[in-house]
Amino acid sequence: MRNKFFAIALGGMLALSANAALNAQDQTQAQNPPQDQTPAATGQQHGHRRPMDPDRQLAHLTKTLNLSADQQTQIKPILLDRQQKMQVLWQDQSLSRQDRRSKAIAIQQDTKTKLEAALNDQQKQQFDQMQAKMQARRQHRVGGDNQAPPSSAPQPE
Repeated sequence: MRNKFFAIALGGMLALSANAALNAQDQTQAQNPPQDQTPAATGQQHGHRRPMDPDRQLAHLTKTLNLSADQQTQIKPILLDRQQKMQVLWQDQSLSRQDRRSKAIAIQQDTKTKLEAALNDQQKQQFDQMQAKMQARRQHRVGGDNQAPPSSAPQPE
């Protein structure tokens, strides 16, 4: 049960990162409201949560996947790189929403590939299970009756 919770939490972190990229314009406006308006007053606050910071993500992965010290030193730069790339993407107002979404998916997929390279076979299995459970939760939350099955990986568009 505890592993299920952590799997869901990690998947949520990845999903929130992608979701934040998709809603970059809303995030920017919510973070920088005009002086006489608050996010609540302008309707800009949509209940989006900020993605978990890399240190907290690393701590979560360490606990969930029982990472070694060596794995932690390999994974932390990967998480930091993803955070930096996503922040740049969120701030790039020249991209369309669809382009931003595609780039966010590519960043997430690249991060996943790099993370899995640092994991052993058992940890990869646990990580994939975490991802699948989070995908199922995301689809359920969106009302994914006509979406892909929870076990399928998200496909870049």
